[in-house]
Amino acid sequence: MSESATDKSKLSKYEQHYFSSYDHFGIHEEMLKDTSRTLSYRNAMYRNKELFKDKIVLDVGCGTGILSMFAVKAGAKHVYSVDMSSIINKAKEIIELNGFSDKITLLQGKIEDIELPVDKVDIIISEWMGYFLLYESMLDTVLYARDKYLVPNGLIFPDKCQMYIAGIEDGQYKDEKIYYWEDVYGFDYSPFIKVAMEEPLVDTVNNQSLITNGCKFFEFDINTVKKEELSFDKPFELTAIDSDLCHAYVVYWDAIFPGNEKVVLPTGPMNQYTHWKQTVFYMNQVLDLKKGDIIKGRISGKPSEINPREIDIEIKWETDDTIGSYNYFLR
Repeated sequence: MSESATDKSKLSKYEQHYFSSYDHFGIHEEMLKDTSRTLSYRNAMYRNKELFKDKIVLDVGCGTGILSMFAVKAGAKHVYSVDMSSIINKAKEIIELNGFSDKITLLQGKIEDIELPVDKVDIIISEWMGYFLLYESMLDTVLYARDKYLVPNGLIFPDKCQMYIAGIEDGQYKDEKIYYWEDVYGFDYSPFIKVAMEEPLVDTVNNQSLITNGCKFFEFDINTVKKEELSFDKPFELTAIDSDLCHAYVVYWDAIFPGNEKVVLPTGPMNQYTHWKQTVFYMNQVLDLKKGDIIKGRISGKPSEINPREIDIEIKWETDDTIGSYNYFLR
């Protein structure tokens, strides 16, 4: 079944834009072809089949249904698969085509608006993560599902997340992205520099660009975290691993799955490509680092007051001879 229980016209314009973006085939193709992402979920389930045997599973934001089918193959008794976007109609075709209609029930709508045919589930699976982990993420929805439907001591896949920050040398790209505006076909477009600086860049960072170690600055357990705890203000300390110029910070994250066979989905520059890439924050100054130099700083993030799926970020830093800070907006 895939009838909608949510009236899209009653959603905010931000929610309408968010959910409609998942109506399109292209975004699902990109996610499915992200082998690091998709195989991490499959490995987490297939390597821990004893956890899924005869269990009732809820798939929050099921998309094309791939995680739901993994769960059935891992031994789940039944999977309830929920998605707001119209891609769920294609998921219904796929699930029927692959012979899972008796094991997977599809429900279209927001999990907050629908009622599952069961009171409780044993396991929640969801691929909720966004850029910078929390940007446009569905974690709020997963926490709602956890509180309403998950049995005591139930499992969430993944259930722990860790965020990291590091310094990078990125002079050439900074010149192209930031200083380009100083001379645009002979004209001074420098008012755009502030706009370009404030908007973090989501892109793939070359591992060779890292000039400091990575520092874990934020971690949380999805089994217990509360929505308000996802706003953070955390310290970090970075050590230069080489003598070089530091132009920007890069943030990446790991998602960790439960089970005796631990599976980690990493998104750092030193790991296999994922469609989340990394998030780059250019500084309004350049740090001239010598090997062993220390950068001490703080990074904070909180939902935008205008659109809670967006994030306001501030990074502060200091070295022996430099101090600085900048505000960024993930829009």
